[in-house]
Amino acid sequence: MIRRTAFAFFAAFAGAFFALSAGAQTDVGPTLAQIMKRGFLTCGVTDAPGFAQRDGAGEWRGFDVDFCRAVASAVLDDPAKARFVELSQKERAGALQAGAADLLVSASPWTQSRDAGQKLIYAAVFMHDGQGFLVRRKRGSASVQDLDGASICIEQGTPYELAVADFFRARKAKYDPKLFPSLEDAAKAYDEEKCEALTADVSMLHSVRIGLTAPADHAVLPDLLSKSPRGPLVRQGDDQWLNIVRWTLFAMIDAEELEVSKANADAALSSENPQIRRLLGVDGAHGDDLGLSQDWAYRIVKHVGNYADVFERNLGQGAPYAMERRLNALWNKGGLMYAPPVR
Repeated sequence: MIRRTAFAFFAAFAGAFFALSAGAQTDVGPTLAQIMKRGFLTCGVTDAPGFAQRDGAGEWRGFDVDFCRAVASAVLDDPAKARFVELSQKERAGALQAGAADLLVSASPWTQSRDAGQKLIYAAVFMHDGQGFLVRRKRGSASVQDLDGASICIEQGTPYELAVADFFRARKAKYDPKLFPSLEDAAKAYDEEKCEALTADVSMLHSVRIGLTAPADHAVLPDLLSKSPRGPLVRQGDDQWLNIVRWTLFAMIDAEELEVSKANADAALSSENPQIRRLLGVDGAHGDDLGLSQDWAYRIVKHVGNYADVFERNLGQGAPYAMERRLNALWNKGGLMYAPPVR
């Protein structure tokens, strides 16, 4: 009798344990639950060339936009189920905090105060940006070291102004600052040759360059004066959603490293490479802990592409900006893009 009772107790305990374990794998957090219920993902974007802009048909296009569509693909298997809310810089944090957006893809650069002071959290870095210089090719400048004595157009009252001053002071070099109330005014003055260089974040400089009178006559120097890491923002307190957004980017980076792209995603399903098979969900159960299907990463690459697909299409050689990868190249190609593996 005692043995039968002990066995029954053990069986009941084991059943409860495995039921809890199974439930832990499929629990749905608050943000994912809301998205699944309404049937679409809402992303906050800010108008910026190459990152988030409407095309002639009114459709949103750009690097930030494609990342949002990648998350929608992972969660809902449909990039068209990403919807966009246009927000100004001042509106962004409040909109995410209030639940008007599930995700901010057009966010200000990652800093300690933004990360800790807004009850928001950066999921990852999808763009290594930073302050640089735009110069005329005829000047023959190969690096910022060649700008000693140059006149520089700067947006007044911004971190750009301070960074330039610190840079030249540290090198005991001279420069002639030309200050303007906005980046647009500074760019216009630069185009009119009222200064020899223009400074801003590199991503902005590439956007400015294509709007100049003769874009091919200008180049962005390779040096950076500062770090401006950019990435998607989510609300604090929902770790599952944080992981989904983070691993969307990781999957895109891993896919590029494994040479799995939008063009060959279907063929890659029959690959014998165990890393590819795990990434695409052929082997293993790597969607359970995210609350997603096993093929979540395949969906991302199939519908949107890997990191290189998205970068080149919107910012790189497939776009008017012709922006070089530089720090945004893979870690094994001289860049900083590195992701943990799916396993």
